[in-house]
Amino acid sequence: MIRFINVSLMRGTKPLLEGVDLTLNPGDKIGLIGANGAGKSSLFAMLRGELHPDQGEIDFPAKWRMAYVAQETPPLDRAALDYAIDGDVNLRKLQGELERLESEPDTSDNGIAIGEIYSALADADAYTVQSRGEQLLLGLGFSMEQMQQPVASFSGGWRMRLNLAQALMCPSELLLLDEPTNHLDLDAIIWLEDWLKRYAGTLIIISHDRDFLDEIVNVVVHIDERKLKRYSGNYSGFERQRAAQMILAAGALEKQMRQRAHLESFVNRFKAQASKARQAQSRMKALAKMEELAPLRAAAEFSFEFREPLSAPNPLLVMENVNAGYPILDEHGDKVADKTIVSNIKFSLQIGQRIGLLGVNGAGKSTLIKTIAGELAPLTGDATIGKGLSIGYFAQHQVEMLRHDESPLWHLAKIAPTVREQELRNFLGGFNFPGTMVTSPIRPFSGGEKARLALALIVWQRPNLLLLDEPTNHLDLETREALTMALAQFEGTLVVVSHDRHLLRATTDQFIIVADGRLQPFDGDLDDYKDWLFQTKLGKGTSVLPAAGKENKTDYPAASPIAPAAAAPVVNSKDQKRQDAEQRQRLATLRKPIENKLKRLEEQIAKRTEQKNEVDAKLAEPAIYEAANKAKLKAVMADQAFYTKDLAQLEAEWMDLQEQLEAVAA
Repeated sequence: MIRFINVSLMRGTKPLLEGVDLTLNPGDKIGLIGANGAGKSSLFAMLRGELHPDQGEIDFPAKWRMAYVAQETPPLDRAALDYAIDGDVNLRKLQGELERLESEPDTSDNGIAIGEIYSALADADAYTVQSRGEQLLLGLGFSMEQMQQPVASFSGGWRMRLNLAQALMCPSELLLLDEPTNHLDLDAIIWLEDWLKRYAGTLIIISHDRDFLDEIVNVVVHIDERKLKRYSGNYSGFERQRAAQMILAAGALEKQMRQRAHLESFVNRFKAQASKARQAQSRMKALAKMEELAPLRAAAEFSFEFREPLSAPNPLLVMENVNAGYPILDEHGDKVADKTIVSNIKFSLQIGQRIGLLGVNGAGKSTLIKTIAGELAPLTGDATIGKGLSIGYFAQHQVEMLRHDESPLWHLAKIAPTVREQELRNFLGGFNFPGTMVTSPIRPFSGGEKARLALALIVWQRPNLLLLDEPTNHLDLETREALTMALAQFEGTLVVVSHDRHLLRATTDQFIIVADGRLQPFDGDLDDYKDWLFQTKLGKGTSVLPAAGKENKTDYPAASPIAPAAAAPVVNSKDQKRQDAEQRQRLATLRKPIENKLKRLEEQIAKRTEQKNEVDAKLAEPAIYEAANKAKLKAVMADQAFYTKDLAQLEAEWMDLQEQLEAVAA
């Protein structure tokens, strides 16, 4: 097990941990959370032995092998696959020793040593290492061709994937992962989740992806007020427990404040009266000894909202037979050919649509977004833009294009030169750029702060179409939640690519998918996408989409943004029975996923209803309103509020699905 015993840590003059005690059990999967700067990465550094506590000790078995993701990747000529396998340091050491022994003259001792090395290599699974490395890299989004390319040929994000592959290749009893999803697409995150669920050792993850944490961890360790507090369960469980604690702490603080006010009032009234002096003195001592209950601080809530969009055309955009891709240039910058990524796009955007764009890494999601944004011209076909269309486009290169030697105020003034400075300052203050920060160069800002500035610049321009390509990269949990809430209330049209499933669920109401070079509807939710992804990635099926997405197999409703143009087939009476049977099969295929979702929802509604009934019964008991049960009453009322809200949401989803089912039947 891992034990923190009275651990204190300072970084410069800032205390990060004070007198911390914590025990983590073997096999625990731990989510380490806390505000930026709270000390999460410093805690990892202590576990790796790169930092030492100022007081106390951290103890875990010396025989444990530790794996973690390196932060630097040298520009090597070594093939990506070989680099990933290098993560198994012991295996590489054995292979090097074998190579050395085989180069020496044959002797009896040499032969024995070689035999021992072969035995050790078998124990280290040396004979499957090639296939294991390939599976890792495939899961992380590399193609077989890319695996043979040199490390130096990859961009920074892809090199971080290679470092992650090295960490996963390393046999370990303790695995430390610091923001492993930052450079991954949704398909790679889903694969990584599955891998980590099967990891047998002790896992500690720092992540701002709540769905990722919910899927993997069974323990949450929260760094708050320089302490480490352990919670059982996943991230959602932590949030519920934390909320209940805050209610209790607020009650305790309120009670203490009343007691202090009463004591102070007595002292102030009677300290000058001789007859009451002894009692006043006694109360002054009690007041001095009274333990200060610090308010249980929630992280300072950050929120913003998109301003009401400018009026929008309808449709906003129409693409007819568009091929999306990019030109291939020669060494002189002249075009020599076109590289088509997504072909024959028939796509229109209507006012108010909220679309999540799915697809495996490299399928063409970013290419499509750039084509819609006008950053890439269609290779063929027609793209008609509605008059008055105002696009807010966020992608990682928007962050990189910010001027690092200029301030947030300078960036906003550049796009709003006629607006008063105080109004610009007030606006940026709403995005957590207060005081001198608003006029400071952004060079030392964190990645999350720069992304927040890029978002602020988009919000100011009041777009009626938002195109977001991985907007949550580098954002912490608090800012992700603020963005999710703002997008949920955005009144314009939204197209988003994101690996944050919580954001996708909360802000979109339909999915389309880029697969096999085509753009198609995806009739299903993110769980269905996960199933489809595993079928295609693990070779358990062909890259066939769910039934509603199969080309020429579905009659698309007129409201669909993508409607394949196919003439109705001419049939004769001889084929009528077969046609009818196929129609029944199509309807059954459409109904099945909706009915499955309804069944799951009904089970959840039944469970929540039972839980709410139990809480209601507790609130009906007179004893719970007694003064001694005040804390229990607050906890039960918090449960009632949670179950009521969740039931309302589940029932709304159930009604939506019923309407979908009726539409299919019609």
